[in-house]
Amino acid sequence: MRMSGQDSSGRGTVLVRQAGNALGDAVLAAVVAVVVAGIGLFAFALVEWPAFNSSNVTRSLTTVGQVVALAMLVGAIWLLRVNKWPWVAKVLSWAGISTFVTVTLGMPLAATKLYLFGLSVDQEFRTQYLTRLTDGAALRDMNYIDLPPYYPGGWFWLGGRFANLLGLDGWAAFKPWAIVSLAVAAAVALVLWSKLIRADWAVAVTAATTAVTIAYAAPEAYSSVLVVLLPPVLVLAWGALYRPAESTTGGPTTAGGWGAVIGTGLFLGIMATFYTLYFLVAAFAVGLMALAAAGLTLRARHSAMHVQRRTKAEIPTHWRLVWPIMLRLIMIGAIAGVLALTVWGPYFLEALQGKTASSGTALHYLPEAGSRLPLPMMEFSLLGGFCLIGVIWLVLRVGSSRRAQALAVGVLAIYLWCLLSMLVTAAGSTLLSFRLEPVLRVLLAAAGAFGFVEGARAVYQIVNEPQRFKPVVAAVAVIGAVAFSQHIPDVLAPEITTAYTDTDGDGVRADKRPPSAVSYYREIDAELLEQTGRARAESVVLTADMSFLSIYPYFGFQALTSHYANPLADFSARAAEIKRWSTLETPDELVAALRDCPWRAPDAFLFRQAGDGYTLRLAEDVYPNDPNVKRYQVSFAKALFEDPRFRITDIGPFTLVVISA
Repeated sequence: MRMSGQDSSGRGTVLVRQAGNALGDAVLAAVVAVVVAGIGLFAFALVEWPAFNSSNVTRSLTTVGQVVALAMLVGAIWLLRVNKWPWVAKVLSWAGISTFVTVTLGMPLAATKLYLFGLSVDQEFRTQYLTRLTDGAALRDMNYIDLPPYYPGGWFWLGGRFANLLGLDGWAAFKPWAIVSLAVAAAVALVLWSKLIRADWAVAVTAATTAVTIAYAAPEAYSSVLVVLLPPVLVLAWGALYRPAESTTGGPTTAGGWGAVIGTGLFLGIMATFYTLYFLVAAFAVGLMALAAAGLTLRARHSAMHVQRRTKAEIPTHWRLVWPIMLRLIMIGAIAGVLALTVWGPYFLEALQGKTASSGTALHYLPEAGSRLPLPMMEFSLLGGFCLIGVIWLVLRVGSSRRAQALAVGVLAIYLWCLLSMLVTAAGSTLLSFRLEPVLRVLLAAAGAFGFVEGARAVYQIVNEPQRFKPVVAAVAVIGAVAFSQHIPDVLAPEITTAYTDTDGDGVRADKRPPSAVSYYREIDAELLEQTGRARAESVVLTADMSFLSIYPYFGFQALTSHYANPLADFSARAAEIKRWSTLETPDELVAALRDCPWRAPDAFLFRQAGDGYTLRLAEDVYPNDPNVKRYQVSFAKALFEDPRFRITDIGPFTLVVISA
């Protein structure tokens, strides 16, 4: 049936009004979260706290802060249930959820300038990326000069602007930016949930998913902001693709689901600019949703014909029913694709013109967790029981609840991805399925929240609605929330401890113990600036001490490992070239080799001293072994640099060699 212009205009007005209200609330919630997180972090920094790993003081204050935040959320739920002061309830819920994030992460880390995991392992290259994009707003590779980035830079680019606004170095901005961005994401997730379900339920489910996100996804800060938003976005996507009211009419209802289409496309696009793996998994889930929506729509048509005995003339054709689903999926993909190109476009253009490494070693990692299906609902713990409630609810309600259907598709997508990842190992790679465990826990936690609320309501009706039943349920929920919340620092204990034992960019260990060799970095930086006469971002340094590049925005000649290296940089060929340089015998040969280097040659070497030589500790990919990296040492003879064209400076355990040739 052809739409009238008035109907189309009406739907457009509804769409604009709905989008405007949601966007307005999201902006206000984000502002509240920024203010709360900013005040909290500033207040924490005013006091000289003892280290978390050597005192229980900050742990105690973390628990107090969590209880206060949960009390704010309980107050917001009560106001929403009694339908009193709705705007106060909104602001209180936004402030409560952002307070919970700020206290749970900020208080345990209050005595250190470093974030979870400090400057170790993966956090080293993440900090390097933030340092790079703090130094300049142009999207550049975290390590290699003159290359577009391979890893999406969305979160890091925003973090760089955050650092510039506050006048912080990249490494120093990492902790506050991680906490502020997660607080904002949690508040926006609450707004999104509130547009999809009852407002009081929205507060409860957001609190549950935020707590689980902090516990299991917070160390990877740039992905945690996506994890907490994914459950409501899946519900939104299901609303965009499956619209039962159109199943046998072929006509749109209300705004035709286009607001949900736009919202889903925007979120997928943001995911693509933040984290490639999660974007691919989310896109896979949305694709499964489209298949499921088409199947359910065609089943409804079949039922209309054979059960309701309606004629073909009364029911739209297969194509007319499926086409709207396909169109919405195409629009979601188009919106996401346009946003993705803002960070992926330069890399694709360069890849089309240059040579990409033959092996995608970023996928060459298979820990034990990636060789089995994650089953958190089988763990003997509070979260395990909560996830089990979620599984039961999904199974019971998948036939009648759109929320259950959306979350079930998300869970199914993760398990299918895990199986595909295990299968791909036969071809010599993986799909990094182990990184999806936090996502699975959060999805099941969302389902668990719905299962707990609906289950309690069902029991309440079965036992003839006793007067004191609701307070009992509320007490159980609050006690469970407090118990899990105060356990979060225990879950994050290794990451918190590393933040105190690593030496920061100021050369200080937060636990007051003697600093590591990182304390010499400031002197090395000063020598480099003086001897090269160039800005940091104009120099290339060959070093195995990658934390130096995490603190100061020099470019590196070689990345930490091939798994973090830009494929356009040809990691293995560079490693071979470094090894060849170490075998040369005279300064003239080295100078000639550097001059003929196929890439921008190092302007300086930062070595470790070792007897009669200078050493670099490098790495190579040894997948499918676990660990997947083998360390090896390359040694350069000191005689190789005994020439006026090399300026040698010994600084602590380091030797800095600046090339003047």
